[in-house]
Amino acid sequence: MDSTDVEIKKTQEERRKLEEQRASLTSLTFDADLYGGEGVDRFQGYELSIPVTEEEEEADGDHSGRDLARRMASFTGPSALSEVPRASEEDSGFRKPQRIIDREDEYRRKRLQQMISPDRNDPFASGEATPDPSVRTYADVMREQALKRQKDEILREIAKKKEEEKNKVAAEVAAAPQKRRNRWDQSQEPEPEAKKPKSSSDWDAPDSTPGIGRWDATPTPGRVAADATPSVARRNRWDETPTPGRLADADATPAGGVTPGATPAGMAWDATPKLGAIATPTPKRQRSRWDETPAAVGAATPLPGAATPAAAFTPGVTPIGGVDLATPTPSAIKFSGAITPEQYNLLRWERDIEERNRPLTDEELDAMFPQEGYKVLDPPASYVPIRTPARKLLATPTPLGTPLYAIPEENRGQQFDVPKEAPGGLPFMKPEDYQYFGALLNEEEEEQLNPEEQKERKIMKLLLKVKNGTPPQRKTALRQLTDKAREFGAGPLFNKILPLLMQPTLEDQERHLLVKVIDRVLYKLDELVRPYVHKILVVIEPLLIDEDYYARVEGREIISNLSKAAGLATMIAAMRPDIDNIDEYVRNTTARAFSVVASALGIPALLPFLKAVCQSKKSWQARHTGIKIVQQIAILMGCAVLPHLKSLVEIIEHGLSDENQKVRTITALSLAALAEAAAPYGIESFDSVLKPLWKGIRSHRGKVLAAFLKAIGFIIPLMDAVYASYYTKEVMFILIREFQSPDEEMKKIVLKVVKQCVSTEGVESDYIRNDILPEFFRNFWVRRMALDRRNYRQLVDTTVEIANKVGVADIVGRIVEDLKDESEPYRRMVMETIEKVVANLGASDIDARLEELLIDGILYAFQEQTSDDANVMLNGFGAVVNSLGQRVKPYLPQICGTIKWRLNNKSAKVRQQAADLISRIAVVMKQCQEEQLMGHLGVVLYEYLGEEYPEVLGSILGALKAIVNVIGMTKMTPPIKDLLPRLTPILKNRHEKVQENCIDLVGRIADRGAEFVPAREWMRICFELLEMLKAHKKGIRRATVNTFGYIAKAIGPQDVLATLLNNLKVQERQNRVCTTVAIAIVAETCSPFTVLPALMNEYRVPELNVQNGVLKSLSFLFEYIGEMGKDYIYAVTPLLEDALMDRDLVHRQTAASAVKHMALGVAGLGCEDALVHLLNYVWPNIFETSPHVINAVMEAIEGMRVALGAAVVLNYCLQGLFHPARKVREVYWKIYNSLYIGAQDALVAAYPILEDESENVFSRPELMMFV
Repeated sequence: MDSTDVEIKKTQEERRKLEEQRASLTSLTFDADLYGGEGVDRFQGYELSIPVTEEEEEADGDHSGRDLARRMASFTGPSALSEVPRASEEDSGFRKPQRIIDREDEYRRKRLQQMISPDRNDPFASGEATPDPSVRTYADVMREQALKRQKDEILREIAKKKEEEKNKVAAEVAAAPQKRRNRWDQSQEPEPEAKKPKSSSDWDAPDSTPGIGRWDATPTPGRVAADATPSVARRNRWDETPTPGRLADADATPAGGVTPGATPAGMAWDATPKLGAIATPTPKRQRSRWDETPAAVGAATPLPGAATPAAAFTPGVTPIGGVDLATPTPSAIKFSGAITPEQYNLLRWERDIEERNRPLTDEELDAMFPQEGYKVLDPPASYVPIRTPARKLLATPTPLGTPLYAIPEENRGQQFDVPKEAPGGLPFMKPEDYQYFGALLNEEEEEQLNPEEQKERKIMKLLLKVKNGTPPQRKTALRQLTDKAREFGAGPLFNKILPLLMQPTLEDQERHLLVKVIDRVLYKLDELVRPYVHKILVVIEPLLIDEDYYARVEGREIISNLSKAAGLATMIAAMRPDIDNIDEYVRNTTARAFSVVASALGIPALLPFLKAVCQSKKSWQARHTGIKIVQQIAILMGCAVLPHLKSLVEIIEHGLSDENQKVRTITALSLAALAEAAAPYGIESFDSVLKPLWKGIRSHRGKVLAAFLKAIGFIIPLMDAVYASYYTKEVMFILIREFQSPDEEMKKIVLKVVKQCVSTEGVESDYIRNDILPEFFRNFWVRRMALDRRNYRQLVDTTVEIANKVGVADIVGRIVEDLKDESEPYRRMVMETIEKVVANLGASDIDARLEELLIDGILYAFQEQTSDDANVMLNGFGAVVNSLGQRVKPYLPQICGTIKWRLNNKSAKVRQQAADLISRIAVVMKQCQEEQLMGHLGVVLYEYLGEEYPEVLGSILGALKAIVNVIGMTKMTPPIKDLLPRLTPILKNRHEKVQENCIDLVGRIADRGAEFVPAREWMRICFELLEMLKAHKKGIRRATVNTFGYIAKAIGPQDVLATLLNNLKVQERQNRVCTTVAIAIVAETCSPFTVLPALMNEYRVPELNVQNGVLKSLSFLFEYIGEMGKDYIYAVTPLLEDALMDRDLVHRQTAASAVKHMALGVAGLGCEDALVHLLNYVWPNIFETSPHVINAVMEAIEGMRVALGAAVVLNYCLQGLFHPARKVREVYWKIYNSLYIGAQDALVAAYPILEDESENVFSRPELMMFV
């Protein structure tokens, strides 16, 4: 061994030892996986050598599979879990979250805080009777809302006062310097209390013992201090605990008259009682200041021993105090866990109340009452005991009672982690479902349940099947729920369904299914749903603001059906209290729901109510919501608001001058929505609001101005040209000022208004060019605008609209330099704008210099792109090159050089873009007579047909197709005879893009240059094409079928037809249908006589699929050949006779379809005898019940009506119109109705002439008919 190697090994060994020592010396724990603990090989499991042969590698490569199988064999979880599909590496982290809550923002999550309200009284059901006191009426709900609002206002005022007091104290502290005083000083006159600067000392804590001055000794009952006179200083929250024997202030009760826990005078009813309310009588002896019982802050009820003397404790022992005080008591130290004082007290009260108020047991009642003379009554059926899980959870024994340890009883039946099997074929329950469906797991109780509970259990079973079941289970359960909805009753159904929809872990699919249940059930229950309208709305309204479009549509559908079932009065009664709710979320969803009600029941029905709400004097919230309802109606209904536009504008116009800013803003936005919905009509309706809007844009700023501008922006396009021009110039001054606004929302609105003003007729291009453009480009065409998607979109649209007025050169000239900007999003925005402008207006006014800059810029931008969104650059390049046309010729060598260089790039994306670009510019290269250059590109692309990435290969084939299309078959390089054999194996590729481009290219060659390729190659392609008929994409199947036609035309139909007829024997339906279409196309391209003999011969094969295939081919064939069918109708009639008499339904259906196409094709060509003959075979099938067969037969009869005339079919029809059997009559009348619809005038001549009777005159002379 070389000495160098020895030295290296020695150094490595020393370093390893040193590293081990370092690791072992430290006392910290470290991650052994990362840093390698002692004796752990970091590279354990890695391959240490590369296998020499492939066999060796295969032999070793199987360990991981065996290892996984061994581990899975020891897996002891339930079998259901082992079949759970595991996420693949590709979709991890990139899939849309399934749970709704995971993709909701904080605002949308507020839906989970809403309470499902109790049932409400249905005045329609009870009539004049007085409602049951237990049922909530409209008046109750309104009272509750008023109370809530009052409470909210009081709390807001309290908070405001506290804030004011805080500021006042802060001001006093700043004004008066603090006097330094000794700890033992007693001040005789009251001093203004100074606020102590903040420090982190324990003495500052709110629970420190209170006194008059902050540091004074606590006055005790046995001693009257010199300052016993009540202090006139303002009380603050840290004031002293008043004790009997001393009047602390006006709120304290004098000694002897203390009411423990009483609410002190002067306090708000809902405020937390102050510490002053808690009086603590203590033994009358001289006490230290530390003997005082500390009262827990914020406790509404006093602690044990706070209201009455602590009899349970030995006098002199420190009583048990609150937890987490600044100076903890010994007992508090034991209990100081994560529990807060409020929770601590709550637990104690809960336990106390539970013990005192627990229901008496039967044994206790028996002991109290005599055995005779009393009867045990059953509770009423509607009685439901209050079981609130939150309360039960708190009823845990608190440590104050007996802090001794009790050995818990072992529950052997407890399940750990293993989910219980759902009984009776019910689907698998998720853990979160136990809360709702847990009762279904106890089967043994089922027999003892009363009918109501059994009904509930049945509903739960069906809902579980709908939510978690397989599709067949779900379908059956949904059907049962729908059919038995009235039997189950609205109450039990909604009480089970609605809480499920409020489940936080709900997924999209589950929500969709439950909403579907509600929709079906609503339809059945109809008016029974009235008491539950508000409940349903609470759950369904949040769908109206969901980010998923389909969820919004579902929500609208449910509310629409609900309003139709319950009626307008019930809907208004249910939703009126929410209109001025204190929560903005509730008001928002209610406004949207009301707009859906308006669309369902009609705007006029809602107008009087809306008028009253919008003019509400009580609260601005009601006005705001009323006006928002109008806005939502306009957004939802679009131009359907036009008949009611004037009324809606009148209802909301006063809001523009409302005292509340939010109301003014929403009014302007509503007017904007109405104008947008009414465009381009309805300017007369807005006359009354133009003046307030105009005043508003001059007097407002910020959000209100943005809303006013938006309204004007939507109203201007409705005006006549003269007025529009005047108003645009007036508003533009303010718009140009707001160009500089940093607010994103304002930017969007300004852009939108500029776009609308500019697009209005009457605004001159010179005015835009001189007054708007300079400021517009300076403020908006900046990099930051490209980063926000909505700004980006709006800016591009506005710039394109300006370009439509001022021309291409002005716009492109200003932004062409930015194609070389270093920010890619900005370059993309410039490219998209140029593409749209040039595509709209062409490139005629682009001069030579601008043309050079443009080509240079797009080449730079195309080469420098790195993002995935390549289409913008491609489309831009293609649009510019195609618009410039022959002017691009000087630049083509440079462009092609770039393309060739990029086709060789290692990045697949770059290669794909280069190939796509060829297909975009091939037509222009032909215009510039650059055939040689194109031929060269063709050879280059041919060499790249071995591409491994299917996306890139598809683009290369697309580029070849574009070149073949424009250059022609003869000039193509490589020659077609070399190119096509290279394409045949690519047809086997299963990637859709490759298939589509390849089949298009092959079809084009078959159509234009079939003679360059030997017939054997075409036959080989035919066999490959059969597989393409299985493709999912319709475009591929259609291209394949057309290609069969081209190939048959090129090499004769016989061989192609033989291949196709063999394919009729396959099992797969889609394959057979496409084959029949291909046969029909071959017949059309090569004349039917070349195909019909072989096709009719094939019908002799006694196999259903083949015979049906032949009939379907005939059907398509006669559809395609039209009038040519007159030469072949007599040949195929015997075959169709046989098919129309076959026992198999599908035979008759397909034959009837063939008869229809044949009749329509030969109408008026003298083949009536054959058609009447076939009609005689079709007619007996009119009584078939299969929907497909009856459709085909009716269509055949319609075809006969066209070919033979209505009179012939009427003669067939008359015999059964008055048949005694209803089922027969129905069929004949159905045929007669379709005859009447199709040929009403032709029937007049065919009606029978009836003799006049004595009473009835049946003759109808022309004069009578005319009169």
